[in-house]
Amino acid sequence: MKPQIDGQLLSNNTSGKVYRNLSVAQLVEKALARGEGTMASNGALSLLTGKYTGRSPDDKFTVDTPGLNGDIDWGTVNRPMSQEKFELLYQRLLAYLQNRDVFIFDGYAGADQEYRLPVRFINEFAWQNLFVHQLFIRPTKDELNSYQPEFTLIGAPGFKADPEVDGTNSEAFVVVNYDEKVVIIGGTHYAGEMKKSIFGVMNYLLPKRDVFPMHCSANVGKNGDAALFFGLSGTGKTTLSADPDRYLIGDDEHGWSDSGVFNFEGGCYAKCINLSKEKEPQIWEAIRFGTVIENVAIDPLTRAADYDSDKHTENTRAGYPIDFIPGVVQSGAGDHPETVIFLTADAFGVMPPIAKLNAEQAMYYFLSGYTSKLAGTERGIKEPQATFSTCFGAPFLPLRPMVYAAMLGDRIAKHNTRVFLINTGWSGGPYGVGNRMNLNYTRAMVTAALNGQLDDVAYRSDPVFDISLPVSCPGVPTEILEPRATWSNKEEYDRAAKGLARRFADNFKKFSGVPDKLTTAGPKIE
Repeated sequence: MKPQIDGQLLSNNTSGKVYRNLSVAQLVEKALARGEGTMASNGALSLLTGKYTGRSPDDKFTVDTPGLNGDIDWGTVNRPMSQEKFELLYQRLLAYLQNRDVFIFDGYAGADQEYRLPVRFINEFAWQNLFVHQLFIRPTKDELNSYQPEFTLIGAPGFKADPEVDGTNSEAFVVVNYDEKVVIIGGTHYAGEMKKSIFGVMNYLLPKRDVFPMHCSANVGKNGDAALFFGLSGTGKTTLSADPDRYLIGDDEHGWSDSGVFNFEGGCYAKCINLSKEKEPQIWEAIRFGTVIENVAIDPLTRAADYDSDKHTENTRAGYPIDFIPGVVQSGAGDHPETVIFLTADAFGVMPPIAKLNAEQAMYYFLSGYTSKLAGTERGIKEPQATFSTCFGAPFLPLRPMVYAAMLGDRIAKHNTRVFLINTGWSGGPYGVGNRMNLNYTRAMVTAALNGQLDDVAYRSDPVFDISLPVSCPGVPTEILEPRATWSNKEEYDRAAKGLARRFADNFKKFSGVPDKLTTAGPKIE
């Protein structure tokens, strides 16, 4: 199908223009001239994405082909689309783009040349082509001369599906066809769909090559000690990995091969709601010319960005190349991680601020992927709700969860990697009663974990979660290390802790093919 894309869409495009691999400045000029966005006072290109201000998981499909069927973990995450439906939708999409301007970026997913995936992005809008240019790895001039895409992504937000004809759930669609090596996206302007679609493709392809794909950030210390940070939105993954005393490998997507870890991307897609120069100076300074900001409120007169505003959405975003962050690892790669950190924002206030996990516990909490939603962040949520996202990335996993968990367990054992669980959420009571964990204390815990300062301290076992709590940590008051001690009403803590433990157990029942040693590695239910 790739020759059909280049032939039918590009060569026969009689009235539209085809722009290939434009520079950042050229793409900004095109986006502004075409009225796609505006220039903010800090130089960033500001866009509104309309109805869709985040991913649309119900509109994501995988084409069900005979060679693929047994591999995919079919269900609410991986919805099947027939080959016939795909072909009709695909041909209508090509017809829509036939006489329109299109923008092409040829890039790579994967900093390791042995495992990188050449992806050709074909976009209806210049700003979206700028987005992928900044988010993915940019080839050198020599690499472009011999460039051959192995996957193609077509993004056409203006083309809408017809659910009755196409079998979709709405006008929006994100469809991956592994046999034809193509992703098609329409009906939604949210640029994150392109980023995460390719992540899903890497999550399918790389395990077949014994590379562990991970939804995590990664950095490395001055002595070459690499670390991984897993966590869902709002847990501090980007903030804590952007450490001025360490070098950033990447903030979101990585692979772990026999050689070490490597970034899938060449950029960052940072959440910027409530962004401040004082708390996150690196991200603040990265938002400048060449950066794309989505759905950030802009003063119509001064064009200044208001990061505190959720006028358009709470999911405001900034996309920029990773070298906008000072002190990044230019190669995008590091050694085997010495430390893995799972981040959770527990709004129930019962998870310990830091705990050390053994290999089985690491796999259990990795499969669980726990954090919590807060009251008031979504309509209908009146109190904190437990949220479990398998492997800290359920929406992007085409294969069965144990495939990824087993790869994590194998690598922890092989490389003697430390694993810690850190709660960036509440202490002393649930949301609305207790207080959010002090960021300075969290940073101190992360630093101690990475520097090996917790290797030789004494530990005690949490009676409910059965994980090891350090009795001391440099830079952290000892009284907050044991969560029950921070609650004024111990009986209320016990009830809340046991309630969350039951939620863990209930969630874990959905996994099949899990060894008994993992099932018993979770919280203790009386």
